[in-house]
Amino acid sequence: MKVVKFGGSSLANGEAFQNAINIITSDPQRRVIVTSAPGKRFADDIKVTDLLIKYAQAVISGQNPQEIVEQILNRYQEIAAYFGLPADKLIPLADRLEGLPNHTYPNDNYLLAAFKAHGERLNAQLMTILLQHLGYEARFVTPSEAGIIVTGTPNNANVIPETYANLSHFTFNENELLIFPGFYGLTLAGHIATFSRGGSDITGAILARGLHASTYENFTDVDAIYSANPQIVDHPQPITTMTYREMRELSYAGFSVFHDEALIPAIQGNIPINVRNTNDPEKPGTMIVPDKDFQPSDIVTGVVSGKHFAALYLHKYLLNKQAGFTLRILEILAKHNVSYEHMPSGIDDITIILDRNAINDQLIDTICNEIQEEINPDRLEWIDNYAITMVVGEGMRNRTGVIDDILMPLAEKHIAVPMINQGASRIAIMIGTYNEDADDAVRAIYHRFFAN
Repeated sequence: MKVVKFGGSSLANGEAFQNAINIITSDPQRRVIVTSAPGKRFADDIKVTDLLIKYAQAVISGQNPQEIVEQILNRYQEIAAYFGLPADKLIPLADRLEGLPNHTYPNDNYLLAAFKAHGERLNAQLMTILLQHLGYEARFVTPSEAGIIVTGTPNNANVIPETYANLSHFTFNENELLIFPGFYGLTLAGHIATFSRGGSDITGAILARGLHASTYENFTDVDAIYSANPQIVDHPQPITTMTYREMRELSYAGFSVFHDEALIPAIQGNIPINVRNTNDPEKPGTMIVPDKDFQPSDIVTGVVSGKHFAALYLHKYLLNKQAGFTLRILEILAKHNVSYEHMPSGIDDITIILDRNAINDQLIDTICNEIQEEINPDRLEWIDNYAITMVVGEGMRNRTGVIDDILMPLAEKHIAVPMINQGASRIAIMIGTYNEDADDAVRAIYHRFFAN
């Protein structure tokens, strides 16, 4: 049995729905279907999730949301009309959407989560209705019925182990198609809470693990995962097979094809993931597999750069002799609920790399002031335009001279490298550059390892 998840672009309109249905019905192993909310139909379009956020904001601020509600309903009506579905079949969807403001929520964050989740929920309902309309046995299954239980904040939920116990007792017959909405689960108190944005991937992985799927197929709008961003490198090499560890490293720095948190349930369940193109389903796509017995075909699997970082640099003589120095810095960060990404250090220096999106200018000043007062470094510098380039590949583990091969093309391009770090896994090398050099760094490294 396979779990199949369709992204927002794969369910954006009637034609996309038809492609998805063709894929579902072409393989009897595709039994469990996970839907995203309808994505963009064209470049300037608005995703349904963003419309739902506007709907929630209008309700919270006491504005009339009717126009937004009609916009959202029109998206589902447009898809239904493509299949000639009778208008009355959509009444349950309209009632559900229009009734959202009438529910009771613990606070506005829970309200926002509940509204956001309905892009996926309504799409799953619509997919079920359409499959039934076309003569297939299909069942809409809510996270409540399946027992997908989460904790955490309402808009950044985490699945709990109880979910897998619940899924192990979930029953279904061998002929029916099970349609699940992605992106959300239920808290222990019974409220909707969503995973982080793009979290339908996470739902698919949870179901794949909990229902013991043979494969988790993730259909999106690209033929494969590429060894570099096609917007930076022309016609980069597609990756046929990669390991969970490689995908995790690349996702962290910017590979957005597959949600990095979704790897965890798949890893725990040892479920292979197949990323494929809804619009060209005959292509094999990219397989993401366990690293056990994996034989890499290339030294480097992928090169990716993330520009959403910043760095705090501290210099203090005899830093290595001061017990608790690093702890004092971390305590300041923890006090302000700021996590760090990396902390490369020397005998007199520490660089603390942060997610720039998670910290504002006021907080930066506050943290820097407290560090100056508490630690009194000889030098304290905030680097706002920091980028991290990840060079990842299982083939690097037993290969000597890889760092030279990475740094040489950067030197030839006169790209400054303020930081280089290699983890204990030896499958990833992290290069710190400045934002303006990041794309050139990716191109230079890519062309060193991949022939075009």
